[in-house]
Amino acid sequence: MQEYLNKIIEDNKKYIEYGALPEYIPELVKANKDALGMSVVSLDGKEYHAGDYQYKFTIQSISKVISLLLALEEKGEEYVFNRVGMEPTGDPFNSMIKLETVRPSKPFNPMINAGAIAISSMIEGRSSMGKVEKLLAFFRQITDNPDLTINENVYLSEKRTGDRNRALAYFMKDVGVIEKDVEGSLDVYFKQCSIEVTTRDIARIGAFLANNGVDLITGKSLVREKYIKIAKTFMFTCGMYNASGEFAINVGIPAKSGVGGGILATVPGQMGIGIVGPSLDEKGNSIAGVQMIRDFSEKYKLSIL
Repeated sequence: MQEYLNKIIEDNKKYIEYGALPEYIPELVKANKDALGMSVVSLDGKEYHAGDYQYKFTIQSISKVISLLLALEEKGEEYVFNRVGMEPTGDPFNSMIKLETVRPSKPFNPMINAGAIAISSMIEGRSSMGKVEKLLAFFRQITDNPDLTINENVYLSEKRTGDRNRALAYFMKDVGVIEKDVEGSLDVYFKQCSIEVTTRDIARIGAFLANNGVDLITGKSLVREKYIKIAKTFMFTCGMYNASGEFAINVGIPAKSGVGGGILATVPGQMGIGIVGPSLDEKGNSIAGVQMIRDFSEKYKLSIL
């Protein structure tokens, strides 16, 4: 596998030039557009890495998977899904059209920005800082990386430029989806998106999901299996923004992307996959990363379909 990972990096570097960095978050424009890396973590503990796998990037929307799991554990399915739906939208991840035009007025799913902000508002804690510390501790446990931290510059950049997210949040406050302090909920969301990771970190998250919520090191179940199945279903149907259907057909495994260039993928019962490639396509997905994971899935026949 190591030899193939090295090959897959080299074969797909050519796609980088056709993508772009996300200019609407100024700090992300400082990323290395040419970075490309991949990690694979199997359930028996084996790890494989290639390319710029040590390159640090912010997790962005990949964090939505973990915040959903935490909210489900704390609040339960009924509470969560009374406020956030279960359906794909086909709209851009930051759209607010359906919030205004569809009744009841709630986000279609937890993988779009509106849904993720609503989920962040559900996490229990006396302060936004307490909620962030709880989320960060959960990430550190799942990734087996006690050094995970928040990139302060990216957080501040997102906070300064996040007016569309504020509009979504205040609209949801008006219609009762968000019950708590809007600015505090947004702060949790901006900070969780700004957690700095490597491909190894997100591959370990993928392996945790592949192992049905059981920690690979301790053997302890951290999340109920039914909630893991819910998260993986959302990843499969909504995880690659409004390219999710095409990805499901071409790759066939649950995945979640982020505009930091990361892609988290999980192969149930087998492995977790982490990819970074900051050069994005028009949908917001890593342009070379999508090609890499497509090639990888075809090579090892990973599609669950």
